[in-house]
Amino acid sequence: LTMSSNSSTLVNEEKPQRPKRTSECLESLELQAPSSFQDNPLQQLQLASQEVLEKAKQRGRSKCPRCSSSRMFYCYTCFVPVETVPTQEIPTVKLPLKIDIIKHPNETDGKSTAVHAKLLAPDDVTIYKYPCIPEYREERHEIALVFPGPNSVSVKDIALHLQKYSKKGICDTDDDYSREPFLKRAKIESIEEKSLKECILNNRNEGTQLKKIIFIDSTWNQTNKIITDDRLQGLLQIELKTRKTCFWRHQKGKPDTYLSTIEAIYYFLVDYHQEILKENYKGQYDNLLFFFSFMYTLIKNAKCCAGKK
Repeated sequence: LTMSSNSSTLVNEEKPQRPKRTSECLESLELQAPSSFQDNPLQQLQLASQEVLEKAKQRGRSKCPRCSSSRMFYCYTCFVPVETVPTQEIPTVKLPLKIDIIKHPNETDGKSTAVHAKLLAPDDVTIYKYPCIPEYREERHEIALVFPGPNSVSVKDIALHLQKYSKKGICDTDDDYSREPFLKRAKIESIEEKSLKECILNNRNEGTQLKKIIFIDSTWNQTNKIITDDRLQGLLQIELKTRKTCFWRHQKGKPDTYLSTIEAIYYFLVDYHQEILKENYKGQYDNLLFFFSFMYTLIKNAKCCAGKK
């Protein structure tokens, strides 16, 4: 899930109210329409052909090739397309770093968009069900967590702050430092900041490179148990720029800056590509929204078909 607080973003897929469905428009999909639609904000994405999804929709539910469960488009427990969606017709996205998704055990599999990332970037995405998560402490100089908080930093400042965790960087502040007078601390911080910047310029590819980013897939009310886990303490936390969600399960009364998991992943990578890799973004990660955008359009059309404004 992703929730946004001011300029921070946390993944939030809150439990939806029961939607009114029409069999003609939604067929067997159990999805909920957004409260309002404007022109499709996803229409500018550079996506692979979605004809394979259109054909699968016409045929209805199909079997998962692994567990034989009846699903639409993909199996959200086995992380594979169903029999009517050939794997070779699904785009594959290569990511610039690895992604770990920590899923709350009470998060409903069929309502999470985290599986989209695993389906579309299988070599770079791993999904863990809490509390079964890795130990990150030894690699904290190359890992960050997307989560809003008082110490969260923006994407563009990742390299600067990761340097503090590097073996060659400046050590974390200790008790002696914290007892220094305020003006002296400010001077020390200024010197440290300058030193860090020089270190990054001289060793751009050594000790400051982000190699893995972590996302929490959970409702906002369930997130506290995960974010306070000892294994996640001390990790650099990243906040995203405010974005507006297109998620159809957006909870009534919540800000439209609450993002689904796949939206948070996509927007982080776009910012990372521009701010850290310093490259022009040309749609390299757009296909991460391959399933998301198709479902968005499907639900929008269903809403219109049902006669809702």
